[in-house]
Amino acid sequence: MKRLLLLVTLLLPAFLRADEADLKAQVDELRALVKQLQGRVDELEKHKEPAAGKAVAAAPVQEAPVVAAPAPADFLHGTTVNLLFDGYYGYNFNEPIGRVNLLRAFDVESNAFSLNQADLVFENAPDPANGKRFGMRLDFQYGQATATLQGNGVNEPRPGIYRNIFQAYGTYVVPIGKGLTVDFGKFASSLGLEGNYTKDQFNYSRSLWFDFLPFYHMGIRANYAFSDKFAVNYWTVNGTQQTEPFNGFKDQFIGFTIQPKKTITWNVNYYLGQEHPDVIFYPNGGAPAGLPTEQGVPFQPILNPPAGKLHIFDSYVTWQTTPKLTLAAEADYVIERNYSFSAPAHTDGFTLYTQYQFTPKFALSGRTEYLSDRGGLYTGVTQAVKEATVTTKYNVASNLLLMGEWRRDFSNQPYFYTNTQGILKNNQNTATLGLVWWIGGKQGAW
Repeated sequence: MKRLLLLVTLLLPAFLRADEADLKAQVDELRALVKQLQGRVDELEKHKEPAAGKAVAAAPVQEAPVVAAPAPADFLHGTTVNLLFDGYYGYNFNEPIGRVNLLRAFDVESNAFSLNQADLVFENAPDPANGKRFGMRLDFQYGQATATLQGNGVNEPRPGIYRNIFQAYGTYVVPIGKGLTVDFGKFASSLGLEGNYTKDQFNYSRSLWFDFLPFYHMGIRANYAFSDKFAVNYWTVNGTQQTEPFNGFKDQFIGFTIQPKKTITWNVNYYLGQEHPDVIFYPNGGAPAGLPTEQGVPFQPILNPPAGKLHIFDSYVTWQTTPKLTLAAEADYVIERNYSFSAPAHTDGFTLYTQYQFTPKFALSGRTEYLSDRGGLYTGVTQAVKEATVTTKYNVASNLLLMGEWRRDFSNQPYFYTNTQGILKNNQNTATLGLVWWIGGKQGAW
């Protein structure tokens, strides 16, 4: 019918302009054409009508395929960027020459405003529950703690290359059983209860045992949790405080984490090492002529180098006795020989901790320890060293921690500096005020 109306619309102007003589003939012609078209329309309509009792399915509508826009690159998805500042003012009542606090890992200066450490931490943790098995962590560190933790030429041949990289490792969770977590790179040592970041510790200063035990390792480590109550750790690494090795021996570690109750965590560790170099590097010049070099640094092999072994037996336990009271203890035994036939040097002792959280903002912590250094493996002198520490912790604001501390170190030998060179005392008392501030998306302990 639409075609018919269109035709009529097109012919009507011509019809109006025709003269009267042709009008009758055009009308007859139009009538015949209309009848012809009407018959054709009726014929088409009959073909379209469905048979009685049958329904006609509508033809499917073909839609153009939707092409999804490419997702933007999201390289930092799941990555936390974290910053930490740790500074302090300390005073040593011995008024030591050089303002030096002996046997301290981090708070090494007295009567000075000091930057303990400034840290930048990137972490992209694996999430195997959601199909993500890879991860990575980078810890950059600056300040006084950096010189203590790493960069010591006694421990590794070219320390300056890696000095500000405290940790750098990649992680892969192997789909075996509950998941075997494997890390490769440089990572903090888990020997000893205490760690690098002050915000996660009982006290502001670190214990004697933290200062003595290894700080970091370079190599591969694996962890497998058989259940919520038992896990096994294994490492093979270059050595203690050795990003680059100074001998060909690969140190070994085996550790067990036992959690009989949710409130109790117990770690039992054994470490086997060989901490004697078989080569001398000359990074600051003074090398004999004609020596081989590594990246331009001369080195000289040591003839018949010592190869005596290092054994570390380390165990610590933490008990959350009540929501407010935490108790912890650590015990260590270290033995090392220069050569396999040499007399051993022994260092052994323990540390006890307590912390009571009076309010969400205020806590009081205490620590006492004993370290017997037979052969001077740690202090260079055969002596028994003790210390007692009391620390107040006040959360000024979210992620802003103010710590006040009194500490007494004492020995059965004159060892600690005084204000006169050559005159030593068997004790030192210090008072410290520390400020720790951090921001970032990483939750819990760093």
